[in-house]
Amino acid sequence: MKWLGVLWLVTLSECLVKIPLMKIKSMRENLRESHMLKDYLERYPRSRAHVLLEQRRNPAVTYEPMRNYLDLVYIGIISIGTPPQEFKVVLDTGSAYLWVPSIYCSSPACAHHKVFNPLRSSTFLVSGRPVNVAYGSGEMSGFLAYDTVKIGDLMVVAQAFGLSLEEPGTFMEYAVFDGILGLGYPDLSLQGVLPVFDNIWMQGLIPQNLFAFYLSSKDEKGSMLMLGGVDPAYYSGDLHWVPVSKPSYWQLALDSISMNGVVIACEGGCQGIMDTGTSLLTGPRNAILKIQNLIGAKATSDNEYILKCDNINTLPDIVFTISGVTYPVPASAYIRKKHSHNCYSNFEEGIDDSSDSEMWVLGDVFLRLYFTVFDRANNRIGLAPAV
Repeated sequence: MKWLGVLWLVTLSECLVKIPLMKIKSMRENLRESHMLKDYLERYPRSRAHVLLEQRRNPAVTYEPMRNYLDLVYIGIISIGTPPQEFKVVLDTGSAYLWVPSIYCSSPACAHHKVFNPLRSSTFLVSGRPVNVAYGSGEMSGFLAYDTVKIGDLMVVAQAFGLSLEEPGTFMEYAVFDGILGLGYPDLSLQGVLPVFDNIWMQGLIPQNLFAFYLSSKDEKGSMLMLGGVDPAYYSGDLHWVPVSKPSYWQLALDSISMNGVVIACEGGCQGIMDTGTSLLTGPRNAILKIQNLIGAKATSDNEYILKCDNINTLPDIVFTISGVTYPVPASAYIRKKHSHNCYSNFEEGIDDSSDSEMWVLGDVFLRLYFTVFDRANNRIGLAPAV
């Protein structure tokens, strides 16, 4: 029966659409080099997300407190309109809508990015519906519109997307990307708005209702989003499938997190989110502080955690166990080395949402190690070592 599975994957790899991703300098690095990181973190602390969580009562606003994109390093190119207007976007499994800046945006952030001009598109339709999105580190307000969206060779007709009128604060000023394209479940999208991937599937543009990510750990090029299929050349061994525990985020159940065979977090099980819109590994405050202490990381005045670079050669793997399968994360992955003598921890405090006793977000640090398939048809996630 195994050869049937291999044949199925080979068949899918011949039909899939590959979207190249670019590796960029993160907002955190830009801010650090400009000596503005401390000021930014003081103005937009992670604790601000708790306020947003408490404000989720207004149905006219979409709240995304966990999205701050501060450490994001992978983006893709899409185009909108006829003729096409190109944009660099975050391909984000932790949200589910598409938005880009518009020519009508008056915020300073929009002056630093490409903006969409509706007057130049013959296929543009406006809905007039207002759009408001609140992030953990900024906001976007604008209006909903419809137009043709091109991603790779796929042309998605009459796709709903947001056009910003305001991007208050400095949230987007230091970002290399122009907008965001969400790949989460429709539950995360604006009410009544189908996400891009749902329309790709419903319009019959791909053979299978799934997509996959390969994130290169070294080169600026080589990372890939695959739509409608899986290319086995990007991973080794077999894919291990894990059911989605809550079809909203790409959420699954974690068994434990351990070091040297000893459980150090997620004892008795917890929840995790596979998130391409997050670069680091985030978790509850107490668990993260314990891990920082175990790896010898010390807090700085910028609320970052630094440690000696020599520790990369001596620290053990931190192991995430999912559905009985172990996924080691070596020190070379959970420690970020820079040009200076200091190294930074890739663990970060997340948001302790009262609805979940322990929630972890497995961002690019994890996804660079493990090729990941997001299977909408079967509500499951596939994981295998990336090559």
